[in-house]
Amino acid sequence: MKRKEIFSAIRAAPPVIVRLDGRNFKESLSRLGFAKPYDLRFQQGMVAAARMLVEQSSLAPEWAFTFSDEVSLLFKKLPFDGRLEKLDSVIPSYMASALTIALKVETPLAFDSRVIPVHPEEIPEYLAGRQAETWRNHMQSYGFYTLVSEGMGEKEAAAKMKGMKFEDIHELMWQRGVNLNETPGWQRKGVFIYRKKTTREGYNPLKGEKVSVERREVVEDWDPSLFTSDEGKAYLKQALG
Repeated sequence: MKRKEIFSAIRAAPPVIVRLDGRNFKESLSRLGFAKPYDLRFQQGMVAAARMLVEQSSLAPEWAFTFSDEVSLLFKKLPFDGRLEKLDSVIPSYMASALTIALKVETPLAFDSRVIPVHPEEIPEYLAGRQAETWRNHMQSYGFYTLVSEGMGEKEAAAKMKGMKFEDIHELMWQRGVNLNETPGWQRKGVFIYRKKTTREGYNPLKGEKVSVERREVVEDWDPSLFTSDEGKAYLKQALG
């Protein structure tokens, strides 16, 4: 029956971005008692799990960008010889396992996955697009859960939010004492996990002298620059190498 494995030969060519989305996380997180619209403990778990993918797994993505229950990962070199079946199964299963460990929960968690081929020049554009989605999600989440907390049903709140412009949502929250431009950076702009070049002082015992050693250390930026700004473009140019 090997001939029936018709998808096993489909391969991707690097670089690719693999985007993972939590499956039914709204219900799962509610049962686990996480706060809405944002819970710092959950975000810390997402960042820890994404960092494990970057830093500890043999999958070795270059960076991760995460917000809410989504994480994007860039691969310049593809594991499994680029086999899509493997990429779309092993990577999300690793993320789900890592998140379960990070959150210390017993409820099964799952992610779906998609593989997105990109040209190197398109990577900043992709990141800017996901960061823009972070902002949209931020606005919608605050508005929706505020209406629900005030007694509106979820279907009614969703319908009301669908017809609201961003400035209307901003005003809604402003009237309740929340300035959406001043919420934590990770809520508005996501968290970027990448390998940063650093220089440290070392010692060469053979020559008996101090030396400078360049390394790439994994860092977490919980308040990254706005990627579409001049500062953000310079930030990405340095971070992406």
